[in-house]
Amino acid sequence: MERAAFERLRWRCTRRGMLEVDMVLGRFLKEAFGKLPESGQQAFIALADYDDMALWRLISAQDECEDARLAPIVAMLRGCK
Repeated sequence: MERAAFERLRWRCTRRGMLEVDMVLGRFLKEAFGKLPESGQQAFIALADYDDMALWRLISAQDECEDARLAPIVAMLRGCK
C-alpha cells in the first residue's frame, strides 16, 4: 500500500466518533496491518467503512461476523482490545 493511501486509512481509523474503536483500529494498524496479505488488508479496509456502533459490536463480540472474508480480521481486532 502506498504511503499516502496508508495515511488516509490511518486518519479514517483514528478519527472516528467512538474512542474505543479509534484505539482498537489504531493499535491494529500499528501492530498488524503491515503483516497482512493483500486480501487481509482489503478486508480490514472494508471493516473500516463500517459504522462505529456496528464495528464496535463486532469487535466486542456482541455480534458475530457473518462475512467469512471479514471474520479473521474481526478475530484479530478482538485481540487488540
